[in-house]
Amino acid sequence: MKKSIISIILFLFVTITSFAQSEVEGIWFNTKKDGKIKIYEKDGKFYGEIVWLLEPLDENDGKPKRDIYNPDEAKHTDLIIGLNVLKGLEFDTKNVWDSGKIYDPENGKTYACKMTLIDENHLDVRGFVGFSLLGRTENWTRAK
Repeated sequence: MKKSIISIILFLFVTITSFAQSEVEGIWFNTKKDGKIKIYEKDGKFYGEIVWLLEPLDENDGKPKRDIYNPDEAKHTDLIIGLNVLKGLEFDTKNVWDSGKIYDPENGKTYACKMTLIDENHLDVRGFVGFSLLGRTENWTRAK
């Protein structure tokens, strides 16, 4: 009897944890709604790739936007669409993913990152330096 109860509790824990982790996956609008990021899981960690831009072309030359602010000059020709901006986030607790990085292609800087799923359609993404108190939170909404 005890083994059955323990097995049921373990099964429920694994099921709930897996469900919570999958909730963050999908397509999200950034705060300004001028970009969409696809969050996906790979090898137990979560990543985010830019999949859409409201203005995908450079206003100066009419070509697709590139990662011109990247500190690595070799990456200046990388396209913004397809760029991985969230890297290595790990599921921590009920609705939090942390221990990852976020890259801002608007300034070429990389920050520590933590995500908090507020509800199924709202995600707080916090980039910070050092402690999470020293940073900025973006409020992303799920794209329908």
